[in-house]
Amino acid sequence: MAAKRILLGITGGIAAYKSAELVRLLKKAGLEVRVVMTRGAEAFITPLTFQALSGEPVRTSLLDPEAEAGMGHIELAKWADQVVVAPASADFLARLAQGMADDLLTTVCCATEAPIAVAPAMNQAMWKNFRTQRNLALLMEDPQITLWGPDQGEQACGDTGPGRMLEPERLARLVNGEGVAETTGPLSGKRLVVTAGPTREPIDPVRYITNHSSGKMGYALASAAVAAGAEVVLISGPVSLAVPAGVDLRPVSTAQEMLEAASKAVDEGCDIFIATAAVADYRPEVFASEKIKKTNDNMSLSLVRNPDTLATIAARADAPFTVGFAAETTDVARYATDKMQRKKLNMIVANDVSVPGLGFSSDRNAVTVFWPEGSESIGPESKQSIAARLVALIADHSNRIEQA
Repeated sequence: MAAKRILLGITGGIAAYKSAELVRLLKKAGLEVRVVMTRGAEAFITPLTFQALSGEPVRTSLLDPEAEAGMGHIELAKWADQVVVAPASADFLARLAQGMADDLLTTVCCATEAPIAVAPAMNQAMWKNFRTQRNLALLMEDPQITLWGPDQGEQACGDTGPGRMLEPERLARLVNGEGVAETTGPLSGKRLVVTAGPTREPIDPVRYITNHSSGKMGYALASAAVAAGAEVVLISGPVSLAVPAGVDLRPVSTAQEMLEAASKAVDEGCDIFIATAAVADYRPEVFASEKIKKTNDNMSLSLVRNPDTLATIAARADAPFTVGFAAETTDVARYATDKMQRKKLNMIVANDVSVPGLGFSSDRNAVTVFWPEGSESIGPESKQSIAARLVALIADHSNRIEQA
């Protein structure tokens, strides 16, 4: 066990009673345990219970006059080898995702350099809500944070579904480095293939044809899909972005490589295919093996059509639920719906890239989602937020088709 000192955060929820057993199991394994409780947690179980089980004072206040130099959050942040928050409520996840530090637990999480594991616990509808999934997508982008669960089953309110906190025995094994925690969500059990970024079509060894795609939207979608419980293959053109946690990254450069990688990934099994990549429509007819020298004032370059990855996947006999993207500068709705119909897509996401501050290279976007029976506009807002809402829409529509 690498971690010997565990800081256990407990937030408000009926699952807080299970955290007492978790403390007992961690102590039995020979670990030092200190407990931080939120005000909500104190409504479900008393600090005295955890003090008796851990043998340490329980911290509940950000401004603790008994802490070293009056800065308990710094003391605890430096002390912990690992922070575990169990149960982690929807409210806590939202505050953690936004970097808030408005109580002792969130402040410790902001101050610590130790890994943070969160074990969500909430009603199944709260777990599936797109706002919660949006916050989870943000958290999954943070390499310091790991998601443990949740589990599925009967809940205290009588509902059945995802949102139960993992049992204390399983959490204790995860603290000890034993086993892997699977995430449950609206895409649980689904395998997604997402394409992202630009392609580069070489002219000669030093020049190529490309576009302004940054890959940010595709990467945000891949991250949001992982947070929603999916297994994700991300086929990416050349970008300067960190690889989202939990995805299977398959880098490519040209349109032909994009098609080959996408076809292979779909052959391996694919429930949903999301094509956000800005694939070059044309490539040079001839690749010059040596750098082309400047000789005349003008130069002609002959181009040929590239293969259409999106149309190829959508035309397969075993085609998955297929989502396309349309970056347009005029008459966005008409061009997007025409593309959806021509390529026989289940859904298309369109945006006007001529709008300043949105679309290519920006962290914000505004899109309109079209499907055969309707449409919905999203934004302007962050690409992470849009990605979470798109994942919720895609999950809903793909599940409807599957159940029809």
